Amino acid sequence: MEDELAIRTRGLTKRFRAQTAVAGIDLAVPRGAVYGFLGPNGSGKTTTIRMLLGLVRASAGDARLLGRDVPGELDAVLPRVGALVEGPAFAPYLTGEQNLRRFDAADRHAPARTRSERVASALARVGLEHAARKKAHAYSLGMKQRLGLANALLLPRELLVLDEPTNGLDPQGTREVRALVRSFAADGTTVFVSSHLLAEVEQLCTHVGVMSAGRLVAQGTLDELRRSGGPARIEVQTPDAEAARRVLERFGVAADGVGAAGVVAGSTTDRALAPEAIVAALVADGVRVQGFRVEPASLEQRFVELTGEGFDVVA
Repeated sequence: MEDELAIRTRGLTKRFRAQTAVAGIDLAVPRGAVYGFLGPNGSGKTTTIRMLLGLVRASAGDARLLGRDVPGELDAVLPRVGALVEGPAFAPYLTGEQNLRRFDAADRHAPARTRSERVASALARVGLEHAARKKAHAYSLGMKQRLGLANALLLPRELLVLDEPTNGLDPQGTREVRALVRSFAADGTTVFVSSHLLAEVEQLCTHVGVMSAGRLVAQGTLDELRRSGGPARIEVQTPDAEAARRVLERFGVAADGVGAAGVVAGSTTDRALAPEAIVAALVADGVRVQGFRVEPASLEQRFVELTGEGFDVVA
């Protein structure tokens, strides 16, 4: 089972004197997943990432990346891992190409013989080949983020660890980075992406871990987190409102009245309730169904339940 995990931690903890920043978390990131590490700012996400990458030492617990112990086998595993942590930092008066060559030369696992080809390929992968000879100080923030991703891709990677990759970007830059992350995942790379943006996680991720005050309070697929949330909402549009209300109540759906345009709405916590069964019963009772919609519990609602805090949901 562990071979199927790109990241696994047990009891991973980090204390800074009297303060516990990360409190005994058990991560399980499947290979091939896009795993959203979600939580408000200050919830322990970046500290966790720094422990995974060997940038700080854990106070307790253990971690494995791609089947290797961290930090004990970092030398063996880090060449297979690309990372973008706390924003890229480049020499401002070197070009994008020169910056990448400089970083590549510092990597003892990177063969000098193929450096030019790797740099050109990485720039093309993130759509920066046209800006390869532009000085980094003239790059927009979105271009700098893409250059940081190019640096993470100079060698083939099985795992990408991205800390707030769209932080501070305008909508266009955000869309560009999201598209890149999707392309990495489509190629089979496992992507572990931390974010405080709910919309980002919903649009990008297959799996989610929710952090709150240093603790991992939930983990699973997006659908699993939705199903574990509050009641689903059911709406029926019909001119036969009273008959529709009676049918919904037979299914345990607490109808709460008739809205505009003849919409009868109600809520249910029955996760196994089949929408097609409700529609069939409505039709059998002579209800003229003009529209039918099931709206599952929102992730925002579930996250607020888990953390007691709101999330920034701006795309």
